[in-house]
Amino acid sequence: MLRAIRAFFADREVLEVETPLLAARSATEPHLVPFETLFRPAGGGAGLQQRLFLQTSPEFAMKRLLASGLGSIYQICKAFRNEERGRLHNPEFTLLEWYRVGFSLNELIRETESLLRGLLTPSRPTIRSFCCDYRSLFEQEVGTDPINADFPALARAAERLGYPEAAVLCAEARPVWLDFLFSQGVQPKLADWDLVFVTDFPACLPSLARNHPDNPAIVERVEVFIDGIELGNGFHELADPVEQARRFEEDMAARRALGLHEPEKDVRLLAALAAGLPDCSGIAIGLDRLLMGILGASHIEDVLAFPVERA
Repeated sequence: MLRAIRAFFADREVLEVETPLLAARSATEPHLVPFETLFRPAGGGAGLQQRLFLQTSPEFAMKRLLASGLGSIYQICKAFRNEERGRLHNPEFTLLEWYRVGFSLNELIRETESLLRGLLTPSRPTIRSFCCDYRSLFEQEVGTDPINADFPALARAAERLGYPEAAVLCAEARPVWLDFLFSQGVQPKLADWDLVFVTDFPACLPSLARNHPDNPAIVERVEVFIDGIELGNGFHELADPVEQARRFEEDMAARRALGLHEPEKDVRLLAALAAGLPDCSGIAIGLDRLLMGILGASHIEDVLAFPVERA
């Protein structure tokens, strides 16, 4: 699988890069929990200790490389998240992340489908795929509008799905509501397809995607699913340092409300954006889950030689 991926990008003259796994800053999104450690230089006192984080994604560092003028780049690396452990999750996992300078999100989706079809074809004679916008799927399967529905309407939708307790769990946090209803009402239906590309996410779920130029209610984001399992996230990448700083502040406010650790903003990323990030689209794919799809495995342990319990 790794050999085929590298050949795919070599054919397209996309440069393979490497960025640090340990860095001074971490992601700010409230749902991401990084591992952290202290670096103690030999002979240094307590005042020289440096707090470092194992990266949840190489995204920030790769964008700094993009701003330096490297052009289209990709990376295969380890990523770490100090979160749940289960059928689809291991705290250490392998990630493929790439950025295509000058690509629209639709061009990136076509390239992603080409890569995935090439990897899946040996084990699947026929590959069924489709692409649909988030709002249409949500309305079809959940029965309400994800953008304009009020909280009582979202609560009624959850009750129809058999989750009356959702009103307490989700309260008045629209991103939490949408993530919950999508995972329970929409995602199980995607298992009928080999590959699904869900586009045009509501603006309250922006991550690092640009706002849609023709519709302020959505952002230019795609999620990829294989057999109904989330495989990766892609964006027409946000290049505005002011908007990025504002989103960092929103993340911090959400973390404060949840009583979570507040990481420092990545000022080096903001500086790179200010210096000029080229117009580009990028995506990250979980390779352990992709290998599960290639082999027909049902548990992430089936494709890991050393899951965390045996590390």
